[in-house]
Amino acid sequence: MIQIGDKIVSRELFDNHFICDLPSCHGNCCVFGDSGAPLEDEEADELSNQINEIKPYLRKESLRAIDEQGSWVIDDDGDKVTPLIGREECAYAIFKKGIACCAIEHAYEEGAISFRKPVSCHLYPIRVNKIGNGIALNYHRWGICEPARIKGKEEGVPVFKFLRDPIERVYGKEFYDELELVFSELNKI
Repeated sequence: MIQIGDKIVSRELFDNHFICDLPSCHGNCCVFGDSGAPLEDEEADELSNQINEIKPYLRKESLRAIDEQGSWVIDDDGDKVTPLIGREECAYAIFKKGIACCAIEHAYEEGAISFRKPVSCHLYPIRVNKIGNGIALNYHRWGICEPARIKGKEEGVPVFKFLRDPIERVYGKEFYDELELVFSELNKI
């Protein structure tokens, strides 16, 4: 573990490799899981406020699930999450050529909303845990992401470098630059 400011960063973010390989995994992270995508309080508010702008991008099943459950729900652990269809796929999942994508992100890319997508999705495979007044950034391994680990290793892209955009979105460019410095130092050893 490496401390940068109030953040504890798992060394696995530097030592492991990752590049999403959607043609191989089909975006199954949006389809399988025990719960919906974790949401920060502000993100749940954004979904509630912008749901009407997102609805045109959704499938009939998604619209039904959101009408029945709401734009977000509380899961069994008491956390705010996206609703599910059939206790599996995220209600915001849409499919393009057999690959699950995010309707929220699609609406954002087309300028319909200002909210990009849940941070928990954007940062994946990083999982954020609160510890005291700080946070820990940990690497999460999920079997469905094996193609991403293989592709990342083949191309030599560490987890944190693959996630540059979401890391900068959430924690800022200075923090990302610190990660680059740590990576350089680790590779001198």
